[in-house]
Amino acid sequence: MKRILGILVGLVILVSLDAGAQNVALKTEGQDSAYVETIKGRAQKIVDGLDLTDAQKAENVRNIIANRYFLLNDIHAKYDKSQQDARDAELYKHHFELASALALYLTEEQIDAVKDGMTFGRLKRDYQATQDMIPTLSEYEKKQVLIWLREAREYAMDAADSKGKHFWFDKYRGRTNNWLSARGYDLKKERDAWMKRVKSDK
Repeated sequence: MKRILGILVGLVILVSLDAGAQNVALKTEGQDSAYVETIKGRAQKIVDGLDLTDAQKAENVRNIIANRYFLLNDIHAKYDKSQQDARDAELYKHHFELASALALYLTEEQIDAVKDGMTFGRLKRDYQATQDMIPTLSEYEKKQVLIWLREAREYAMDAADSKGKHFWFDKYRGRTNNWLSARGYDLKKERDAWMKRVKSDK
């Protein structure tokens, strides 16, 4: 009997939590209507890749992502090139809000997928390309490459535009290449051999 009562209490709590959950609204104040529609479409494309079955959850996630784009646009528009330190400080202040908001609706893996969607999938592509180019990488080396790519993705997520996002991955690719060269890899030789393998596979 106690077990049944415990189950019923748990169900009541779950229902109450669900009933108290608030829907996420789009923060479109001050945004151009055409820009809003563009961002909604961009956010929706990311959400579509998550295969969410709950329509309200999907809409909330879309709005969280779209609101993130609106916020980034506002921050970057506020500062000019001479105010980069102030801009970066504000970006850092808000950086962790996205993952925190998404955590109410998504798993860690799904949050990673959102981050990839906001950065053109560069992490996975660059990581796979590095392994394809140098198939003899040790597990330690692979782990270090992935760590730097994750770091690059965090910076890229706050960039003003696609050029800025790609900049961060290119920057960290340079760091990775320098590190691998220092560990004895001849990157030109590795790259040439990789190109030959790609051609032969075709």
